Amino acid sequence: MLKRIDLMGSPNLGVYILVTNEVAIVPKNLEESMEEVLKEVLNIDIIKTSIAGSNLVGALAVGNSNGLIVSPYTFDREIELLEEAGINVIKLPGKYTAIGNIAIANDNGAFVSPLLSDDSINLIEDILDVYVERKSIAGLNIVGSLANITNKGALLHVDTSKDEIKFIEKTFKVPADTGTVGRGNVLVGACSLANSFGALVPQETSGPEMLRIEEVLGFLDD
Repeated sequence: MLKRIDLMGSPNLGVYILVTNEVAIVPKNLEESMEEVLKEVLNIDIIKTSIAGSNLVGALAVGNSNGLIVSPYTFDREIELLEEAGINVIKLPGKYTAIGNIAIANDNGAFVSPLLSDDSINLIEDILDVYVERKSIAGLNIVGSLANITNKGALLHVDTSKDEIKFIEKTFKVPADTGTVGRGNVLVGACSLANSFGALVPQETSGPEMLRIEEVLGFLDD
């Protein structure tokens, strides 16, 4: 299922919310109507929390079905809430806080920015239980903002090269291709949400963009 929606008037869905195949981790002030949309489209449970005291949950965390990596400034009470929900969660060591902007994962693999250290990569591999590649996309380090990758497909920044697409397909073990959301917005990771069951895109997303997203993320055969 694919649905157009804005979040509190913003198209930056992936900045505020993190989704896996099991859960959506959302800001504490998320409206109940938006919770219902998430449940309907993505077939997931909802966990409401801040990360490091911020509502920018999607920018401050990255995860898959195996675990969650969060900002080094995440509060202990936030960690405890996530652990009580059955999530294996750990803080990212080092100075980088917006891990959701510089890393992306599905249940088969992960990409992280070349900025991250070997220790950080080893930790991510351990918690998410996937092999991690240190690589940019389209010459940029904000890989989490440039791609939306599920267990069925990978939607990528329009300037992603053919060689990068092939490498992404090999790493994440899904078909991959480029596209936009919100009438030409190339930050498809920051401005959309998706898992194996569905996707949410900004209200301004055009019909041709919707069709492209359905094709790339593998929903046309559902």
